[in-house]
Amino acid sequence: MSLTIKLTISPRIINLNCHERNRTKFPAIRPKPIYHSNALNPILYSNKRPGMFQASVSGTVIKSSLIEPDGGVLVDVIVPESERGSKTLEAESLPKARLAKIDVEWVHVISEGWASPLKGFMRENEYLQSLHFNSLRMENGTVVNMSLPIVLAIDDETKESIGSSKDVGLVGPEGDLLAILRSIEIYKHNKEERIARTWGTTAPGLPYVEEFIAPAGNWLLGGDLEVLKPIKYNDGLDHYRLSPKQLRKEFDRRQADAVFAFQLRNPVHNGHALLMNDTRRRLLEMGYKNPILLLHPLGGFTKADDVPLDVRMEQHSKVLEDGVLDPETTIVAVFPSPMHYAGPTEVQWHAKARVNAGANFYIVGRDPAGMGHPTEKRDLYDPDHGKKVLSMAPGLEKLNILPFRVGFTTSNLSAKAPFLCIICHFWLASVTTS
Repeated sequence: MSLTIKLTISPRIINLNCHERNRTKFPAIRPKPIYHSNALNPILYSNKRPGMFQASVSGTVIKSSLIEPDGGVLVDVIVPESERGSKTLEAESLPKARLAKIDVEWVHVISEGWASPLKGFMRENEYLQSLHFNSLRMENGTVVNMSLPIVLAIDDETKESIGSSKDVGLVGPEGDLLAILRSIEIYKHNKEERIARTWGTTAPGLPYVEEFIAPAGNWLLGGDLEVLKPIKYNDGLDHYRLSPKQLRKEFDRRQADAVFAFQLRNPVHNGHALLMNDTRRRLLEMGYKNPILLLHPLGGFTKADDVPLDVRMEQHSKVLEDGVLDPETTIVAVFPSPMHYAGPTEVQWHAKARVNAGANFYIVGRDPAGMGHPTEKRDLYDPDHGKKVLSMAPGLEKLNILPFRVGFTTSNLSAKAPFLCIICHFWLASVTTS
């Protein structure tokens, strides 16, 4: 089904010019959290889970309430506080592999269960399944989506220093011990194959490739993680970095019977706000009693011309303060994953991670996770392929895609907001339990 909305855009909602990249002019982040009437710190969790509720749209039954994470269990590989002392001593005695900043972001992602059922950096069998099938086959024969390889590259010197050891200590960029990698496996890092199958091109200028894969080592180190303590960045934004476990508890506390997630890597504009509010209205019309919006900006690596995370969070805060989005029915949190800009391949990862966080609806827009071609004047991916791939992706059969076609008129459009969409096509993908 489709919905067309004609909107006269007011310049009052957002005046931030995303084309200006002088970061010294960006406003400083406010230290206070964005939540006022419904603070998340402390969270008073309830043991009550919302009951199963069903709604029918165009003959399709959509089941809601929190859905199971991939694999049935939410992975949590953070060492309990009572064991951290002994584990740290053990890690100090092991051969070491040093992590880059991007590797720490992936440790964060794995440790909290965003990539469930993955428990560590991929071994070769997992890597090949992810690279060639965009999925992993579980021991019971079920398939879960895993469209991006999550791997740790090491150089020849590190490989030699590890020798025959079965376990390795992982050291952060500042020299601090972060984790132990257990039952390790070292295998060849075929960069060209990885790039070609992830991005569909080996053209020069792909941001993630240039920054992290091209200069990386020629070996991949896989194994099960034991993370010595929660990953923190101490950048004033850690209170936004809610884990899947924390989000699921908050959805339960608010007695949500539907959770719809929306990812951004740039500020909220009028079209986004219209879409999110209209999605909630549609869910209420479908019979849901308390749909909750998870506004979930990406907080890992982004390319240089994307708006910095602290500025985005400040703007998201203003959106709630001004009542553009209702703080009683909205949760703003940071998704810690790095960005690949790998189009239809990557959007599967974005959807899968939100399933693990408990969202049963996922809003996906035109050209999700896409970018311009690095050497030609065209889009790298077909802008409609993301939503189509989500409807067919292995391990994501529980996604139902409902199209939203949104048109905007530009009367009274502020000249200070040139990034606003004139015509945007958004789609709502709902995750249902089987």
